[in-house]
Order: sequence, then C-alpha cells, then structure tokens
Amino acid sequence: MKKIIVASKNPVKIKAALQGFQEMFPKEIFDAEGIKVPSGVNDQPVGSEETYQGALNRVETAKLERPEADYWIGIEGGNLVSEDEVEVMAWVIVLSKDRMGKARTAGFFLPPKVIELLNQGYELGHADDIVFGVDNSKQTSGSSGLLTENVMTRLRFYVPAVILALIPFKQQNLY
Repeated sequence: MKKIIVASKNPVKIKAALQGFQEMFPKEIFDAEGIKVPSGVNDQPVGSEETYQGALNRVETAKLERPEADYWIGIEGGNLVSEDEVEVMAWVIVLSKDRMGKARTAGFFLPPKVIELLNQGYELGHADDIVFGVDNSKQTSGSSGLLTENVMTRLRFYVPAVILALIPFKQQNLY
C-alpha cells in the first residue's frame, strides 16, 4: 500500500487526491491522510503565481513533516482577478521522493454578488456561504457545486487536475 499525505485536512481535497491516484494507477492500493500545514500565502490567494506558491509551500511542508510517505500533494485554490471579473481556479502539486508533477484546474467566473463580498475582504468559501445561505461549503460542494447545482462539485473540479499532475509519475520515461 502506498501512502499519500495531503497537505490539508479538507475532506474534499483528501478525497480528490485519493480518487485521482486510484484512477491513474488502478492496480495499486493507496491510503490518503490529510495533515494541517500552512500555505504561507493569503487565505484567499490572488493570481496564479500566489496560488501556485501556496500549493508548493503546503506540499513541501507536508513532505518535511511526514517524510515516510510515498507521495505528498498540495491543492490550493485561488482567484484570478481582472477588472470587474474573478475567475476561480486551483493548482495541484504532487511530490514523490524523486519527482514532481503539477497541473491547474479549469476556471470559472464568479457572480457579482460573490465578487462584492470578496472585495469586502471575505474569503471565497465564506462569501459563498453568505450568498447561498449554507454552511461550510468549502468542505463540501464548493463554489463550483453551488453554482452548477452540484453538476460540478468541488471534488469533481479537483480530480482532473490531480490526474494531470500525475502524468510525470505515469510516464516516467518521458519526464
């Protein structure tokens, strides 16, 4: 059994990591565990660079804290801001003892009511909870799930990027 350490206690990120590994390597058995580590960036990262840095900080810290694992994974969501629009995306970084893989999720745009709360300083999950009248959406459906009525949950949003970040591990002869 191979051990995956997820650099978050968020159950959606832990499930996404495990599902991505299971889909990419169906003949192997994995166990995923989440640990709490700091991102080292703002609670609501803005821009691809800050979001990437948050994922990298998380995964490197997880590797230092749990060096006995086989894989470490960091998933960091962030916002790309341009004029009056905000696009939501996330970076995924996977490390092993000798390799790194990384990928970005697709993106989608937030509605004006959510952007208004972000501009007031709210973190996206809290803004979503206020607009949609729910609790703790960032550990369940997330923005994507709320906006699509769970057609594209946060889990479903993250898994493809986890799979894409695993390409260097699947195609080792090419990387």
